[in-house]
Amino acid sequence: MAERATAGGSRGTTKRRASARRATAAATDRVAARASQVTRPERTVVKDPPPAPDYPRYRVEPGERLRLADVDPDESEGYQRKKDVAEELKRHRDRIADLQARLYGEQQRSLLIVLQAMDTGGKDGTIKGVFQGVNPQGCQVWSFKAPSNEEAAHDFLWRYHQKAPPKGMIHIFNRSHYEDVLIVRVKDLVPESVWRPRYEAINQFEYALTADGVTVLKFFLHISRDEQKRRLESRLQDPDKRWKFSSNDLKERAWWEDYQAAFEDAVNECSTAYAPWYVVPANKKWYRNLVVARTIADTLEAMSPEFPAAEKGLEDVSVPD
Repeated sequence: MAERATAGGSRGTTKRRASARRATAAATDRVAARASQVTRPERTVVKDPPPAPDYPRYRVEPGERLRLADVDPDESEGYQRKKDVAEELKRHRDRIADLQARLYGEQQRSLLIVLQAMDTGGKDGTIKGVFQGVNPQGCQVWSFKAPSNEEAAHDFLWRYHQKAPPKGMIHIFNRSHYEDVLIVRVKDLVPESVWRPRYEAINQFEYALTADGVTVLKFFLHISRDEQKRRLESRLQDPDKRWKFSSNDLKERAWWEDYQAAFEDAVNECSTAYAPWYVVPANKKWYRNLVVARTIADTLEAMSPEFPAAEKGLEDVSVPD
């Protein structure tokens, strides 16, 4: 009898655990499904798809195996010149500014934008070109360099989690947690047994942010090796840009193929329904800015932030002299 009771109790425990796992999986799927309605904004905010520019074509879908060599960094669709996109870019910047104000007023959700690129890839230029007119009270840029002693003493995600956006804010990571599967891999700073499991840790980190109301967008600004050479030479030739040049840039350039492989793996391993990667052709800076601006503006519109309701009875209030 005791043995039968024990066996029955074990079966009951196993069923409860299986049921709990199914419930957890279902809850996880619901979070991802809700997030994908925002991270695929063309489904809800674009009246006549595809949008122009056609940013969904640059999104890496989960399970897809992207080859960076297959993405033309010179691509600009039908756009020919910078002046051709000036009005359109301004319209999307104005949309971002308006929607950011609503996000800030609502104080319910937030947006994290991750920018990664090869050296000279245009992270700073993208921030400047896309976020003109955005109220700095509701938008903050975080640039990540080599970790401090304190940061290095913690897990690799610790310093990034501290800079995740609170409710109402847009935060931009100029370089990001992805450096811990990029530079550490290319320069063999840690063994593969350390950096490879970080892909899953990053996916879990971004899922946790998503579950807490943070929409995560990630952009890899894709330039060619020839374009990088041209930009480095431009810095050398212009006295006003020379301060941007470092002899270390040439050392990093020697690792080009290794970095391309590392970026390719990071994008493929960590583009999810809730936190997608976009690989944006970035040789033409004006086209890069247009694609990023439209993607962010449409995503914010899909988030549909609203100003909070005003206090009741204000229509009867008059301000005394």
